[in-house]
Amino acid sequence: MPGVLAFLPEYAGQVDPVPDVRAAALAAAAWLAEDGPVSVVADEQGARVGRHLLRAVGAAEGEGPDRSTGYLVVANGSARRTDTAPGYLDERAVPYDAAVEAALRAPDPDALAGIDVALGAALLVGNPAALVHLGTLLRGAGPALVDYADDPYGVQYWVMRWVVTDPGHVSEGSDA
Repeated sequence: MPGVLAFLPEYAGQVDPVPDVRAAALAAAAWLAEDGPVSVVADEQGARVGRHLLRAVGAAEGEGPDRSTGYLVVANGSARRTDTAPGYLDERAVPYDAAVEAALRAPDPDALAGIDVALGAALLVGNPAALVHLGTLLRGAGPALVDYADDPYGVQYWVMRWVVTDPGHVSEGSDA
């Protein structure tokens, strides 16, 4: 789930700049909350966005992993994919995002654990540490259900859902 500030009412304009990703994020948040409270895994900005999405769909936020049935992981790809992106063009952005996306789709927890967080920070990735943490949550998960994968404004956003089937895990849905 991307940490898009445009999702928040205080940043809303007359025209929604990201209607497709907003619709996908709200649908995924509603799906995730169907089984009960959800824990938000995010940095400060992402936590604001994640909590807003959960409130928007009438979902309860969990109070830790023992009280949650799912995880809403808020992170996004590079903001340096094009010359009009917020961070301007960096040739490393597209290959970095492609590797992350492949790891998310599979899912490949080991590849997610090996994400270069420092490079992610240089590429203006929204919360690369959460992507690393997501790898631990996806052990035992089936392939991703991809609701959204695109780069409007030169920023890579994903909305994906997984179901963890490993009996050693609580049935977790996760979004990135």
